[in-house]
Amino acid sequence: MPRTLLFLCVFVLFASISYFPSCKKSEIPSVDDIIFKPRLSEYNIYKGGAGSLVFDSSFVQYELSTALFSDYAEKQRLIKIPVGTKINALDDGLPNFPDGSIIVKTFYYYNNKKDTARGKRIMETRLLIKHVGKWNAATYIWNQDQTDAKLISAGRDIPVNWIDEEGNPRVISYHVPSRIECGMCHQSNKLLTPIGPKIINLNFNISYNGSWANQLTYLQNSGVLTPVNPANFSQLPQWNDTRYSIEQRARAYLDLNCAHCHNSAGFASHSSLKLNYDVSLSDSKIGKHKKAIDILMSRGAMPLIGTTVVDHQGLQLVREYLKTLD
Repeated sequence: MPRTLLFLCVFVLFASISYFPSCKKSEIPSVDDIIFKPRLSEYNIYKGGAGSLVFDSSFVQYELSTALFSDYAEKQRLIKIPVGTKINALDDGLPNFPDGSIIVKTFYYYNNKKDTARGKRIMETRLLIKHVGKWNAATYIWNQDQTDAKLISAGRDIPVNWIDEEGNPRVISYHVPSRIECGMCHQSNKLLTPIGPKIINLNFNISYNGSWANQLTYLQNSGVLTPVNPANFSQLPQWNDTRYSIEQRARAYLDLNCAHCHNSAGFASHSSLKLNYDVSLSDSKIGKHKKAIDILMSRGAMPLIGTTVVDHQGLQLVREYLKTLD
């Protein structure tokens, strides 16, 4: 079945159970108030050879304990803040970024994930830049030579093939989102906002210089975060870490993959389904909507945008969790 027809069928299912809001343009964040540069290279993010993704020392790399599924793409995440400023952590949520902050996310595939030395295919780089208290978003598509990326506003599909970690050949039509699609997910109270780098999702141990350290401590030592005690903040479980319970892992997965829309200030705020990790089970209404969650995820329609294939591992985890609610 063509994806467009599948989407329409699934949307009818959404509407029939009052599961998703209608797509109102008035709910999409307004246009940017800065002019993005036409070439990614003009931001001096990367240096070195073509496609190396070696970044300038003014940027700091970070990781997420649980991340959004993006059709098996690898991601590199970077932050840059103006000299003399710092990010302030107030609670478990999104920290306060100073004006002039740049968040960079680059999507790529290893040509052979069993042998990463065989190189990579860089697909796109997304920028979030904060200007006068407002976040602005842009997407850059990399050229075939992997030497630079150009600014786009309309979405497009790009075929990509690779060998996965089990040695299987994979091929998909990778979707680069449009400006409107970006705004659908990256919004809170109709304002553009980052999704991933919440303190709860940064507060875990990472490998750094051959040893393990808490990432919040690492960000402090890197000069981008004000001094904090990591013990004062919650930690989001890693969705694929079996040391956590099925419930913890599934709720973490739903938080990162679905809660950016399914929260009281998100694009799906009209829905009773609230999927933030810190929302209680009774208030989340997961039990009420468990059948719809299963159907929509299995058809690749939840999340609504951002993927073109089903995350079978994530789906299996959520299904196992939903069974416990019977």
